Amino acid sequence: MTGTETLPKASTKPKPERPKLWKVILLNDDYTPRDFVTAVLMAVFRMTEAQAGGVMLTAHKKGACVVAVYTKEVAETKANDATDYGRQYGYPLAFTTEREE
Repeated sequence: MTGTETLPKASTKPKPERPKLWKVILLNDDYTPRDFVTAVLMAVFRMTEAQAGGVMLTAHKKGACVVAVYTKEVAETKANDATDYGRQYGYPLAFTTEREE
């Protein structure tokens, strides 16, 4: 014997990568009533009236506002649902998605 002891190699398990996140963004327009936008935010994004009002006002003042952050599939579904809700009532309400950096 040589006097050295061989230890088994530590196995490293690959960590699963966290899914990329996407922002849902509310775009301001000059035609959709504020109350309607607030109602859509409450219905689709499960916000309280105060939260929805704050998001609506931010979009109104700045032109756009991040509503929420989700995985890509959820973000796209929520954005499409909210946009479709506006279209059903004849409003140009628009939501879009953008990858979070």
